[in-house]
Amino acid sequence: MIEKDNVKLNESLELHTTFKVGGTCKYFITPKDIYELTDLLKYLKENNIKYMILGNGSNTIFSSKEYDGVIINLSNLNSMTIEGNKIYVEAGYQLIKLSIDAMNNNLSGLEFAAGIPGNVGGAIFMNAGAYKSDMSDLIDTVTFLDENYDLKTLKKDELNFSYRKSLFQEHPGYIIISTVLKLTKNNKDEIQKLMDNRKERRVSTQPLDYPSAGSVFRNPSEDVFAGKLIEDLGLKGYKIGGAQISEKHANFIINVGGATGEDIKALIDMIKVKVKEKYNIDLHVEQRFINFED
Repeated sequence: MIEKDNVKLNESLELHTTFKVGGTCKYFITPKDIYELTDLLKYLKENNIKYMILGNGSNTIFSSKEYDGVIINLSNLNSMTIEGNKIYVEAGYQLIKLSIDAMNNNLSGLEFAAGIPGNVGGAIFMNAGAYKSDMSDLIDTVTFLDENYDLKTLKKDELNFSYRKSLFQEHPGYIIISTVLKLTKNNKDEIQKLMDNRKERRVSTQPLDYPSAGSVFRNPSEDVFAGKLIEDLGLKGYKIGGAQISEKHANFIINVGGATGEDIKALIDMIKVKVKEKYNIDLHVEQRFINFED
């Protein structure tokens, strides 16, 4: 049984997305452990109740409509241990916090993640990355629940990782539970220096003082940058409702106040059309759109 304190009714999804947008959901449930999670999933399947897994909400755009189902948050699956150069960590652990933990233990490899506001599960799902590094560089194994709610563990080369892609996008019924990461030993001061330098760069180039979801579009190639394409179209500062293309970085859309998921989606769709017309390039969105069906 799910503990009463772990269930919220008619919860605002604005509280659970980095864009600060979204309607309400009928049930917002935070299972205390994998056993509670498995029992919940079986109940939802048996009763044909719609659900989705939500991490830190850093790559999710909800519409303003009610989500007529269950949002499952895995923030209670947050244990972490370090043994030598290996980190054993559950899906609900915060990625930024993990990068700091690694630094404090003289482990290098997670410096790229110091500015990514997601959790470990979401980062694996999206193969999140920055500075030409990503999660697949570090992963040894991933443990997950399959469609039958059996625990499975696969090695990195079985997980179909590529640029912002993973096996878990091909199998949305899989639920990431934990991972083992292999890092390399390095001097803490060297790691700290690199992370500080990158933080200064983020502060100077990214609109971190507004709600956003980070980069909206994947770069079409290593030498073609989505932000440059959008900037060259003169779209910096363009607004729809409370959603604006950042004047600081054109691959960021920010909530300047009162934005809705519909505003953000309309802005994204407009950018895609204009980039296609001008450059014949199809931009791919990093975020997922939820509950926009008619």
